Amino acid sequence: MKVNNKIIVITGASSGIGLTLAKDVARKGGIPILLARSTNKLQQASDEIIKTTGIEAPYYTLDVTNNKEVSDVFAQILEKYQKIDVLINNAGYAIFDTFLEAKTEDIEGMFAVNVFGLISCTKAALPNMLKENTGHIINIASQAGKLATPKSSVYSATKHAVLAISNSLRMELADTNIFVSSVNPGPIKTPFFDRADLTGNYTKNVERFMLDPAFVSQKILQLVDKPKRELNLPNWMGVGTTLYQLFPGLVEKFAGKKLSQK
Repeated sequence: MKVNNKIIVITGASSGIGLTLAKDVARKGGIPILLARSTNKLQQASDEIIKTTGIEAPYYTLDVTNNKEVSDVFAQILEKYQKIDVLINNAGYAIFDTFLEAKTEDIEGMFAVNVFGLISCTKAALPNMLKENTGHIINIASQAGKLATPKSSVYSATKHAVLAISNSLRMELADTNIFVSSVNPGPIKTPFFDRADLTGNYTKNVERFMLDPAFVSQKILQLVDKPKRELNLPNWMGVGTTLYQLFPGLVEKFAGKKLSQK
């Protein structure tokens, strides 16, 4: 599956990595369908994409936590385009707090968007993919889903859930031509941290390790051409989380201070 001429639906497409993905899809000749809550930001993004690439960039205002909105929007997309080649479940956010200080509404909000929103969008797109026996679901998880650190217990839990959903769904679809990929990036230079890290401490501490959104976007879109089960960015961070899974006690003992960057 090449990006060219593919219908690629992107949630959380009004800013950050979602917007970068949408622009890159258009540059590669695909049709990015932008989904997010902010109509104004979506319209600006769509106008910019059409102006710079000449590619149509339709957008739909969508709150992924609203099941009826999800059903209605995906029905409209399928009515117009007849198919969804790729669904990129990118919508998500974090609020870094200690477990004790985390507010109930923040906990519920992260699960509603990061987990249940992803589930709702996937369930809306999957029946058509099964009917056509083709498609690709790319779930944006996180290295945090493999290695939970202080002040990210809830966010890590949501991304761990994304990985579990991705792995299970992949096996359920093993006898079809539908691929499921999970992407586990480290910190990316996007507005994500404007909300997640109000103190600015984490951003300051890990700034030198932050990934360029353009690099992350290119790597994600390579999955469309060459699907694989999992993408870890950067590679060394993926190795680190693997070591943690094998030797959690040792990693916590010797790297504990490095993991407490928030």
